[in-house]
Amino acid sequence: MHRIAVVVVPPATTFDLSIPELVFGATSVDGAPGYEVRICAARPGAVATGGSLAITVPHGLEAVDGADTVIVTGTSAREDIDPRVLTALRRAAADGRRIASICTGAFVLARAGLLDGRRATTYWAKSAEFSRRFPSVELHPDVLYVQDGNLFSSAGLSAGIDLCLHLVRLDYGAATANAVARLVVAAPVRPGGQAQFIETPVPAETGTSLAGTRSWALERLHEPLDRAGLAAHARISVRTLTRRFHAETGLSPLQWLLHQRVIRAQELLETTGLPMDRVAHFSGLATTDSLRRHLSRHTGLTPSAYRAAFTRRLA
Repeated sequence: MHRIAVVVVPPATTFDLSIPELVFGATSVDGAPGYEVRICAARPGAVATGGSLAITVPHGLEAVDGADTVIVTGTSAREDIDPRVLTALRRAAADGRRIASICTGAFVLARAGLLDGRRATTYWAKSAEFSRRFPSVELHPDVLYVQDGNLFSSAGLSAGIDLCLHLVRLDYGAATANAVARLVVAAPVRPGGQAQFIETPVPAETGTSLAGTRSWALERLHEPLDRAGLAAHARISVRTLTRRFHAETGLSPLQWLLHQRVIRAQELLETTGLPMDRVAHFSGLATTDSLRRHLSRHTGLTPSAYRAAFTRRLA
């Protein structure tokens, strides 16, 4: 079982703290839990939060030493971070453990020196402060999450769910990650490069949302869909489609289609024994060369290596 230590740095952001328990606790592989999650702090017990809720943390930082993944959740702390937390994070990094932050937890990773010269992100409203404090970090303030080697960081609040689902996908594959997304009623795994905030995250109740067209497209990924076809289904112009698509998803129609097709290919590789040309066909990537190119770009693995890796993990 993959072990995760969630490090709480007071004053803690309670929403961020709930995300790892929610996502990883819902992960099941062949009926068995996929993760063991331990919430820890430099001082176990009652921990201050940024609001009126009171929380109790059961474990000390010894949980970090036994973890495969260490996640620091959001905090209002800047200068007064317990040095024991920074030491534990540096030790975990030196041991090659996977380390992640949610929201302003990136300030803690940066304070530990783990992000120097590395790519990272944080909550967009705190990006100016972050860049001022840590100019040596290559901050990407307009994306959902960033992966730089074994270091991961996410934007604020719900982007933490996207990051945790991404980690599930890395550990157990796209099919499991999307099953978890359905269980926690979250969006399917979204690409990290998607914008943190979009023009109309909650469309007005005027019937102008393209959700119906996206659902229609997901049922036809194996067909040669293009912007004209999507626009025809939505009964709008291609120009209007492109504008609304970006407003609702942060992606262009073709970017969204490609992302969904790669995810479909991953699921087929994980859950079926279909030959590669049929995986390419049913995912809408058309040819085995196209399947290999796009899957390698997104995962770093060839289709055969991806199937072998996740078949072995799930066996």
